[in-house]
Amino acid sequence: MKSVRVGMVGYKFMGKAHSNAYRALPMFFPDSIKPEMKAICGRNPDGLEQARAQFGWESSETDWRELIKREDIDLIDINAPSDAHKEIALAAAAAGKHLFCEKPLALTLADSKEMLAAAEKAGVKHMVGFNYRFAPAVQLAKKIISDGRLGKIYHFRGWFLQDWIIDPSFPLVWRLQKEIAGSGSHGDLGAHVIDMARFLVGEFKEVIGMSETFIKQRPIAEAMTGLSAKGGGGGPKGDVTVDDATLFMARFDNGALGSFEATRFAAGHRCTNSFEINGSKGSIKFDFERMNELQVFFTDDAEDVQGFRRVLATDPAHAYMDAWWPAGHTIGYEHTFTHEVHELMQAFAEDRQPVPNFVDGVKCQAVLEAVDKSIAERRWISIDEME
Repeated sequence: MKSVRVGMVGYKFMGKAHSNAYRALPMFFPDSIKPEMKAICGRNPDGLEQARAQFGWESSETDWRELIKREDIDLIDINAPSDAHKEIALAAAAAGKHLFCEKPLALTLADSKEMLAAAEKAGVKHMVGFNYRFAPAVQLAKKIISDGRLGKIYHFRGWFLQDWIIDPSFPLVWRLQKEIAGSGSHGDLGAHVIDMARFLVGEFKEVIGMSETFIKQRPIAEAMTGLSAKGGGGGPKGDVTVDDATLFMARFDNGALGSFEATRFAAGHRCTNSFEINGSKGSIKFDFERMNELQVFFTDDAEDVQGFRRVLATDPAHAYMDAWWPAGHTIGYEHTFTHEVHELMQAFAEDRQPVPNFVDGVKCQAVLEAVDKSIAERRWISIDEME
């Protein structure tokens, strides 16, 4: 296989990120299978045509059903709002198309399981979009833990903090509507932290949480793109039906303890996606706002020089970096998507499932819903209860 022909549903924030990754991959990873940008799909013809031309797609479709029917498409990339994921994925799998779907995989655990079952029945490749795994510093954290250099893991603490809706006059965008988004900061931001914890530490055993919606109503949005919107003023308002912030604690199967925080009401935090992991032999710290750096501490360092060291993960020894720039030349957010697509193309080359895939999406959804159940019932919830 020399190429994979891609049809993409969605053309805004994630659509741009995915398009950039498809375009960059052949330049920086020339030995990879090439993604062919065959068709982009969206409901607004004018916005769609602008995106098609700007992002570099060959053609466009205004109906995803027509996109799936096309014989010149191998892979359906789904980055439309969350409420559309299931229907598109089920139809695409039934048509024998491979799947790349943004997180969270679906609105509910039951829906995500149905998507996984359909993909497995069809025998297609399936990937879920947890792009933060693919920062070289995170890959280094994974290697340090897998090599046993932190020893026994005691703690994972993770937080994803933003502030883009802290103004009460910010419009009611789709991410604040449960019927479209599924949940608020919990599913949008918390899903990334949950996946990071599973990737680095292991499976969850039980959780207990709390959440709050600080602004109950907002002005109806007139237009929205990504994390920006137009509207407000003295116009009509609608109900916010998702959480603004969710916090929870967890126990992992391996005995480690975890704390998690996701909020859009942390003033001054634009995209603080961070974690700290403490083990018997050392600790590591990561903050996506400084995504090329990993803070590392080892207990066996000489006492007079002990302390966290800053590792700049830009050397060829670090994952993916030999494809980019000379050592010390940093990369950015968009590169995580290029690495993600590289993993997807490698899966085609090696005839295996990419990682993370729909199995990971289902496991993340189980934790998300266990936290929701805990909040509703005000008790610890075992992940086994969600099976």
